[in-house]
Amino acid sequence: MSKKADDKKNVVVVGGGLAGSQLARELSSKFDASKYNLILINDRPYIINLIACARMTTSNVDRLEDRVLISYDKLFVNGNGTFLQGSVAAIEEIAPGQGGSVVLQSGERIPYAVLVLATGSKWSGPLQFPEADSDLRLHINEWRKRIADAKDIYLIGGGAVGIEFAGEIRDIYPRAQEKKITIVHSDSMLLNSVYPAKFRKDIEYRCRTHGINIAFGEYVDQLPEPGKIGFTTRNGTQFPKADLVIPTFGAHANTAFISSLGSDVLAANGCVKVKPTLEVQGHPGVFAVGDIVDWEEQKQAAKAGNHVGIVAPNVLSFLIGQSQTKLYNGSTELIVIPLGKNGGSCYFDILWGIVLGDWFARLIKSKDLFVSKARSDRGL
Repeated sequence: MSKKADDKKNVVVVGGGLAGSQLARELSSKFDASKYNLILINDRPYIINLIACARMTTSNVDRLEDRVLISYDKLFVNGNGTFLQGSVAAIEEIAPGQGGSVVLQSGERIPYAVLVLATGSKWSGPLQFPEADSDLRLHINEWRKRIADAKDIYLIGGGAVGIEFAGEIRDIYPRAQEKKITIVHSDSMLLNSVYPAKFRKDIEYRCRTHGINIAFGEYVDQLPEPGKIGFTTRNGTQFPKADLVIPTFGAHANTAFISSLGSDVLAANGCVKVKPTLEVQGHPGVFAVGDIVDWEEQKQAAKAGNHVGIVAPNVLSFLIGQSQTKLYNGSTELIVIPLGKNGGSCYFDILWGIVLGDWFARLIKSKDLFVSKARSDRGL
């Protein structure tokens, strides 16, 4: 399809993960299709629902890949949008506020009047998914086999991802004497200081009652090569029997190509500098949503909906030359960390700071990991 076949303005969303796809669906329900083209660009032909990927890459129980990989077939409301598979190499802006083009690695140029960046995060280990579908499915099965074959597993990083992986592995392999699981964390408590000690101690207690060991105050500067037995921490602590080391430390913003918009666009952490309208600083008509937004908050898929609620109306206002009135003031910190299908811990930063346990985690997230909701929210 030619992107220059008519005089309609293009609104281009780059990145079709949970944040970008949610925004694209919202815009498609509001657009006047006689005036605007909505184009969603993503490097894969489907969304990867990262919320469920720790469970999906741990075992083939429930064949989660059949539901975690979400097609774009019914994403756009009333068909008001086009999906384009490709990887963006650069942004060529005519002038701030005057639109421009995104340049794909294939060399194709897609003009835009409004651009929304939703490129998410880059992960290591099991969550470092290849682009090709066949490679991705092989990657999933390889990690399942590595976990199944291992006897002494170490997860490097005691944030939410490391805790969830430990819980999923223990859920599938409940006998601690057959499969040892240890979280290695640099701090003296799990998670980070955003969360109160009572919650961090609660999730530690629940991990230990699940037969999950924790090594605090340890840094791992270099991961061992696959197949190598044992590793040593920065402090010199040796774990000589480790036969599988899984990196579960923090992700990095997937924003390398965005620097082509200008040297001042990215913060030191690689995230995109934005105004409270979630418009990129110094670049009217270019917005950002999801993990790449440079905002002092924890990076979570749950916050994408709050970003979308700001950006969607501001995009529509920009298109008709009106002031953008929706401002982002941050989101309440809340987190639900499953420990397998039947347990976990939850924290809500309201009132005195509410901590809830297994029953609530199971009710809200642990059983289904929002798999059904993610699909229904995207028309499936």
